[in-house]
Amino acid sequence: MPLDRVAFIGLGNMGAPMARNLIAAGFQTSVSDLDATKMNALVTAGGTAAKSVAMAASAADVVFTSLPGPSQVRTVAEELLPAMEPGGVWIDLSTNDLVCARVIGPMAETHGVELLDAPVSGGVEGAVAGTLTVMVGGDESTFSRCRPLFEAIGERIELLGPHGAGYVAKIAQVMLCYLNSVCLTEALVLGAKGGVAPAKMLDIIRNSTGRSYVADQYGPEILSGRYDDTFDLGLAAKDLRLTMELAHAVGARLDFTQAVSDLYATAEASFGFSAPHLMAMQEIERQNELVLSETIPTKGR
Repeated sequence: MPLDRVAFIGLGNMGAPMARNLIAAGFQTSVSDLDATKMNALVTAGGTAAKSVAMAASAADVVFTSLPGPSQVRTVAEELLPAMEPGGVWIDLSTNDLVCARVIGPMAETHGVELLDAPVSGGVEGAVAGTLTVMVGGDESTFSRCRPLFEAIGERIELLGPHGAGYVAKIAQVMLCYLNSVCLTEALVLGAKGGVAPAKMLDIIRNSTGRSYVADQYGPEILSGRYDDTFDLGLAAKDLRLTMELAHAVGARLDFTQAVSDLYATAEASFGFSAPHLMAMQEIERQNELVLSETIPTKGR
């Protein structure tokens, strides 16, 4: 089966730019989302709006899904798979868990659909630029057939093992991002408590062995008090819950990660699901009776 007709389901902060890049690469793309405004924006870019998941899937050789988490993936699978033609390919870009993977895998097989799990990393900026890292689990021949599609959305594309391997890799690497955010904030707090201005402390970190993507991208967001509104706190807390569920499933003891997961859960309860994800760092500031953004000197002060 050729893989020319694409459907993209889920047009959030990550999904919309990925769908846009598939359209720009010349793939005939139908889009589906609960928000009609998001679909209309992709229609303007050259896509076609589908009134339902089933309608999008029935007219596609390959279906991409980019959804908030396991419950949404399972729900969409029940409508998606019966509508797909046997021999079609479902590529799930969502951050998902092994429990869900073990449910949707047999479902796809029953309907004669090839399933690749292919979660991504690189943030909204990477999704817009088409430079994402794509972590794939599934059949090697199916992966090879789909490579041109992956190349439209990503720069580093890796087949990591059988179905589920991509989900595991995504959870493991995104876990580190949240741990780094907490460690960065604690370093800034320690510096501030000891008399080093947070902006100067961040500059030292970004030019020493402590440098990281988190320091470069999120450090300024913490110090500005913006806390990065491109990703929801509730989704970050969900990712950490998935991390601990995976750890329990595979027998990994992750004490530090559990503490970070608890911190994010507390922050979500305080600030709400839709708050910027770095608002979790306010829990650390609160514990230390210090607000990092208020300690930055401004002109005239």
